[in-house]
Amino acid sequence: MTDTDLSRAAWRTSSFTGGANGGGGSCVEVAALEDGRIAVRNSNHPDRGAVFFTRTEMDAWIKGVKAGEFDDMT
Repeated sequence: MTDTDLSRAAWRTSSFTGGANGGGGSCVEVAALEDGRIAVRNSNHPDRGAVFFTRTEMDAWIKGVKAGEFDDMT
């Protein structure tokens, strides 16, 4: 955990989440922070904090998702 102030973060949620798409409203939110990191949190429990990734780490994750490296988790 960190004491990073997230009160002004602009959180984004995927359009693929929610009841209509089988997600049941369970969402992961992401926000680009001023210091260059990416914050990730559970939208159902935003008060529980966030985890932080560098842009390089997030880029590697997104490339892996697009390549199907995590398809066995769905």
